[in-house]
Amino acid sequence: MKTFKLEKSIELLIPIEKAWSFFSNPNNLSNIMPATMQFKVISGANLPLQKGQIIKYEVSPLPLYKTNWISEITEIKKPYFFEDIQLEGPYKLWSHKHYLKETSKGTRIIDIIHYQVPFGVLGRLLHPIIIKPKLEAIFRHRTIKIKESFSQK
Repeated sequence: MKTFKLEKSIELLIPIEKAWSFFSNPNNLSNIMPATMQFKVISGANLPLQKGQIIKYEVSPLPLYKTNWISEITEIKKPYFFEDIQLEGPYKLWSHKHYLKETSKGTRIIDIIHYQVPFGVLGRLLHPIIIKPKLEAIFRHRTIKIKESFSQK
């Protein structure tokens, strides 16, 4: 099974503590995801982020397809790093590492995702024409919404 990697970063002109407060709050995901994803937090996001925390979302990754996404926070090094993995959801494997690094201008946010697509050979064939472009579009949208959240161009 092939594992794919997606890496994105954004620099924000805010202190790392403010960045941590935003990115470690699962409720903020609803505000930065494309509306077409119909992303909704169902449970597990009412406490500060902690190792072992289980968070349940509802998401529509494709038109007319809605599913649950259950993730677990597997590691935290406040305010520099946390990792979540998918326990149940649309991917065969999903591991999302969030790095926050202080810079001379503010904070660089680095997302590194390792994932495996579902549906075997069919999923691998669909990866370059549907799945990867969809992920790229989601992260482009997230970047725009994050910059808007912190009033940055």
